[in-house]
Amino acid sequence: MSKRSLFLAASLFVAVAIALGACTPAATEAPTAAPAEPTAAPTEVPMPAIGSPEHPIKVLFVPSVDANVITTGGEVMAKALNEATGLTFEVSVPTSYAATIEEMCASPTDTMGFIPGLGYALASELCGVDVAFKANRFGYDVYWAQLLVPRDSDIDSIEDLEGLKWGYGDVGSTSGYMVPLVMFQEAGVTPGEQVQTGGHNQSAQALFDGEVDFATTFYSPPTDIDSGAAVFDPAAPDIPDDLVSSCGLNADGNLVCGNLRVRDARANIREAAPDVVQAERILAISPDIPNDTLSFGPDFPADLRAQIESALVAYAATEGWGESIGSQDFYNWTGLSPATDAEYDFIREMVAAAGFDLEDIR
Repeated sequence: MSKRSLFLAASLFVAVAIALGACTPAATEAPTAAPAEPTAAPTEVPMPAIGSPEHPIKVLFVPSVDANVITTGGEVMAKALNEATGLTFEVSVPTSYAATIEEMCASPTDTMGFIPGLGYALASELCGVDVAFKANRFGYDVYWAQLLVPRDSDIDSIEDLEGLKWGYGDVGSTSGYMVPLVMFQEAGVTPGEQVQTGGHNQSAQALFDGEVDFATTFYSPPTDIDSGAAVFDPAAPDIPDDLVSSCGLNADGNLVCGNLRVRDARANIREAAPDVVQAERILAISPDIPNDTLSFGPDFPADLRAQIESALVAYAATEGWGESIGSQDFYNWTGLSPATDAEYDFIREMVAAAGFDLEDIR
């Protein structure tokens, strides 16, 4: 073979080898992976609508009277509101006044609370809870604290309470604790041992049982049995002396004295202590206190709030009202009136004077 032929053969061999090498991946080179398909963004599950069965509106009540009475009556109200609005409600009685406030602030979009003036003053400052209505009782949109003492005691003035054992329901109660505390401060009186009883009823019962020397509870004036109108004399708020011996339960199970029906906290223990008026007298009552409130969480939807407010106004005119919050054994609201935040400045002034905050009522 000529040199030229050898050269051409060698050149062809090299070309084929190069071509084959180009088609074979290098031993150290990893195969290229196919590009991944783009992943779709996860779909966010929408929250159930407020007022739906999956997200009921929380109706909160402070435990000022028997919790079973509140729960039963609250369910009556919740059913009526559901029928009127189509919304779902869940009744709850937190363990204390402070717990009620904390729940409203923790759930700002779906809570409504029946809270007293002190609770409202603190909750509005704490997180913006907003008042809608105030209670009306027998024509009054204010109420009072009362200081109860044994009828046969020689206690004649607030000053005589110095050093005595004090029974009150809850430190978050406006009439049960806050207002009496200010009254004592103004009189220069320092009570002795303090006993937190758990509610107005329990305070009246503790005094009846001799467990405390005096008790502080809410006061509502007695009403005339025939007319239903309140009979109120601020200078003499108790049952007249000449009627005390007649006090007892009537055929309807109400506490009556002559022609007067007792409406203050003593009436709430009438079954256990039908002679409570003979055993306890009112030493004094406080200045006017703005009535307890229905308030809403700070971010409660305005459209739902309007529906509920309208339904409550209508419900207050029905017989069902008296089976729930209108019952004497519940909160004894005979009606409700629109309320403004400014009406509770009086409470705020007392809070400031006493140096109170939420920590003090826990």
